[in-house]
Amino acid sequence: MIDSSGSDGFTQDSGAACEPPLAAFRALFEAAPGLFLVLDPQLRIVAVSDAYLTATMTLRAEIVGRGIFEVFPDNPDDPAATGVANLRASLNRVRTGLVADAMAVQKYDVQRPEAAGGGFEVRYWSPLNSPVLDAEGRLAFIIHRVEDVTDFVHLQQVGTQAQQRGDELQRRTEQMRAEILLRSRELAEANQALRDANDALRAANDAKNEFLSRVSHELRTPLNAVLGFGDLLSLGELSREHHEWVDLICKAGRHLLDLLNDVLDIARIEGGHLALTTDAVPVAALLGDALNLVRPMAAADAVTLPPPPRLPADLCVAADHQRLRQVLLNLLSNAIKYNHPTGAVTVTVEHRRRGWLRIAVTDTGRGISADALGKLFTPFERLDAAAAGIDGTGLGLVLSRHLVEAMGGTLDVSSLLGQGSTFSIELPAAIRATAEPPTPDRDALIAPRRYTTAKTVLYVEDMVANVRLVEQILTRRPSITLIPAMLAGIALDLAREHRPDLVLLDLHLPDLPGEEVMRRLHADPVTRDAPIVVLSADATRRQVDQLLAAGATAYLTKPIAVRDLLTTVDTVIGEPIDHPTPPGANQSSTPRPHQ
Repeated sequence: MIDSSGSDGFTQDSGAACEPPLAAFRALFEAAPGLFLVLDPQLRIVAVSDAYLTATMTLRAEIVGRGIFEVFPDNPDDPAATGVANLRASLNRVRTGLVADAMAVQKYDVQRPEAAGGGFEVRYWSPLNSPVLDAEGRLAFIIHRVEDVTDFVHLQQVGTQAQQRGDELQRRTEQMRAEILLRSRELAEANQALRDANDALRAANDAKNEFLSRVSHELRTPLNAVLGFGDLLSLGELSREHHEWVDLICKAGRHLLDLLNDVLDIARIEGGHLALTTDAVPVAALLGDALNLVRPMAAADAVTLPPPPRLPADLCVAADHQRLRQVLLNLLSNAIKYNHPTGAVTVTVEHRRRGWLRIAVTDTGRGISADALGKLFTPFERLDAAAAGIDGTGLGLVLSRHLVEAMGGTLDVSSLLGQGSTFSIELPAAIRATAEPPTPDRDALIAPRRYTTAKTVLYVEDMVANVRLVEQILTRRPSITLIPAMLAGIALDLAREHRPDLVLLDLHLPDLPGEEVMRRLHADPVTRDAPIVVLSADATRRQVDQLLAAGATAYLTKPIAVRDLLTTVDTVIGEPIDHPTPPGANQSSTPRPHQ
């Protein structure tokens, strides 16, 4: 009970315990470890514990006697701090109900003193407001006790935030897992679509190869007779008029053959199957050879060609000799065809940066407009050449650019309408390691020649025209007896009977494929040592490589060139010849040692 007398001394009452003086009670109250305020009914602060002062950063002398809401006002900058309002409501309940009121955890913004920097500090308290009644049961005081749970709330908040982050991480993980699953399905679908596309592409490529193989065979077979017999006729005694007719026949046949070869070469390049042999090619010799080959054409069109450029003999480019020669011949023939009568063609060679060489062919022709230049390397695009009556296929430039790029170089064009065009090839320079082989005597090939011993050649072919052609070519080798066989079964019997020195084998036979005939000849002890030279209209690289790998000694593609066949026959069954394969001969005709 509070001593209303205000005496600080102890009062003695017989038989009663001693009560502490007021000063001692106040000291005990202020030193209590809890956070306590004592309010009067008007909610003025009448006593405060030291712990409360420390927690609220206040001084006893500054707050005792003042209203609690004057000392601890609302924070106008923090609408979420509702502790003051809730405290007011709780205290009012105590004053009216005279019963204790426990409050939930409240957020308070405690105002700092100016010495501590001012402003507000967020605290979380759990208050309990208890009434103190006098002897008549009236409200004398309200004890406001506070438990500071700020650290606990912060831990809860940290835990909540961690839980929220964990939940968010889980959510994102699930979302990522779903996205990965979706992407995996999409990737699987894309891979399947890619596999399907690749299968379709392979099927289309196989169909294209099959088509090209069939076209090659079907066109080369009649061209074999046209060019072969035309070539033989040109070697005979003919009148001037008949020679002119034969030349026209051969020219038309070679035009068709060039068109077929260009189509096949472009298909090989696009399929990555073009075989190239990169060597150090002497530029001077190559240009001299190409210029000499096109001089008759230039003379016929009254176009001036320069003499071969004076270049060091050891000036070389890294290229495939045959293919670079093919490109130069195409550029030179175009420079002549698309020139004006009495026009001129010039050829220049210059060093470029980084050790490259530039070979340029310039004409004084009509030139090409800027719009037309973009179409120049489109297959079968001839611009206005057809209307002008200029022969061509529209494939030469396309093939030439493909060939130069396949050799690691570039082919470019510049042109001015009405002034002419320049086509330039750039290739890496190279150092020549060996001397140039001597130029062969081409006429010596077609001259009659006897071997030291008689020879037998078995020709397996179902086309009478082809048999007649080979018979006529081999009349220039009187030592050879030719035995024709139009069926594979008969050919196998004749091979066992005559044991030929050479078998010439076509691949498309009525009763057995040529590959099977070759297999059976190699499997038979009687015929296994006979060299086999394939004569086929199938000029695809895959077929050539496959037959050579299977044991063919050589592979000649139709149309059969007279000199190519004689060179191969001389090499395989005759005495060793002292001259190489003529330039421009089919590369697949080079014989291999028989296995």
